[in-house]
Amino acid sequence: MYLRRKVDLFLSAWHNDPRRLPLIIRGPRQVGKTASVLHFAKQNYASVVEINFVEEPAYRGIASDGFRVESVVKNITLIDPSKNLPEHDTLIFFDEIQEYPEIATALKFFAQDGRYDVICSGSMLGINYQRIESNSVGYKTDYQMHSMDFEEFMWARGYKDNQIAEIGRHMTDMQPFNTTELEVYRAAFLDYCVLGGMPAVVSLFAHTGTFAGTLATQRQLVGDYREDIQKYAEGFDKARILNVFDHIPVQLAKENKKFQVSKVAKGARFKDYRGCVEWLKTAGMAEVCYCLNFPELPLKGNYDEDKCKLYFSDGGLLVAMLDDEAAEDLRARKNLGVYKGALYESIAADALVRQGYGLYYYKKGDSTLEEDFFVRTADNLVPVEVKARGGRAKSLRTLVTSDAYPDIRFGVKFCDGNVGTSGGIYTFPHFCLFKLREFLVNATEALRCPGFSFGGGLCRYERVGGGGLVPRAPSLELLLCCELLG
Repeated sequence: MYLRRKVDLFLSAWHNDPRRLPLIIRGPRQVGKTASVLHFAKQNYASVVEINFVEEPAYRGIASDGFRVESVVKNITLIDPSKNLPEHDTLIFFDEIQEYPEIATALKFFAQDGRYDVICSGSMLGINYQRIESNSVGYKTDYQMHSMDFEEFMWARGYKDNQIAEIGRHMTDMQPFNTTELEVYRAAFLDYCVLGGMPAVVSLFAHTGTFAGTLATQRQLVGDYREDIQKYAEGFDKARILNVFDHIPVQLAKENKKFQVSKVAKGARFKDYRGCVEWLKTAGMAEVCYCLNFPELPLKGNYDEDKCKLYFSDGGLLVAMLDDEAAEDLRARKNLGVYKGALYESIAADALVRQGYGLYYYKKGDSTLEEDFFVRTADNLVPVEVKARGGRAKSLRTLVTSDAYPDIRFGVKFCDGNVGTSGGIYTFPHFCLFKLREFLVNATEALRCPGFSFGGGLCRYERVGGGGLVPRAPSLELLLCCELLG
């Protein structure tokens, strides 16, 4: 059963572009790259020529006579005469190109020739990407693919676009969810926290409706990642990289989630392990959240590269690395235990990365001010807090109200609560995380509207003719909503 993915829309748009260039789909292993490409290809081409450089090593020499299209196509059909390549109706799919990055040089010639469409993919492209990039610069399109986000997870569960769009409308209109909505979406989100977004895991859950077999599948994926470290970590200390990888869940479980290499090895310094952290990030196995020097714009260049938090690229990997008792307790009783904060933070980090945000946090030297994440809009720096339950957000309120942080006009908090707004802080349930960028686009437009006030929230504005936001004529319902929300 094919699981609908967001890459489907991108592939369709790419195919409809008459000026399309060869496409390289990047992303960690087992996130669904191959399945998505083949699903798209079979719907749009008379012939699909799939070449997997891991499973079919004979093809690693198809450019031995040069990189021109005629030479590459000739050698493909020489190895397998049954492959049919009708011009202008064939997709050539080079999979696992990390095993044969030289083929990237041929992309220039395919782009210039125009008779065949080409898509490339691979699970460890980040490690060899400089080599690929130098061979195809200007003659390719890149797409970064991740494991499934919560919206894709909901698609797999059978939810329709209009139902999911309602979540975004609740946020923009600052309309609290009713009891049924909260219960259903919370339960689905907790399932997603336990399972993560790896298609093999989600597919098993969607097919059976139970967690049976999902933990074993998750742990197999962790084993695959460890094998990749052993295989591809050339020039680095493999034992060090594995140590960092294994210590991610241990350190996330602590109240201070900053990654401390002194806990990995006695007397170790971060500068000795920076290469290991970057390797895991480049390989797509982990995401790095850097500590800002000060909560202000710009974000890039305004951080300490020796202070960071590490998250897995998929929340399911964190769950898979728990001990047997904790993992089973999580599935059977939804008891998150000491990993409660770590799991919600990890899912939040996933959601931000999938929406195109970098990861940044802040912790003042005297620990009097600390914030989980920061993102930016065109005009503002936005602090984002993730709380496992509810409760006060002292640091977030300080950032929003203090004159010391002029780039910050409002903040966002995700917790085990409902929609609300107070004093420039917008509060949403955890399951709204995947709609943050959509909300911030609307919030930025609302801030530019005359007479905007945080007390009324975005529900005082409406979109006209598909354009920007303008003040909405008040109704009794809106006035009651704003009064109830503060």
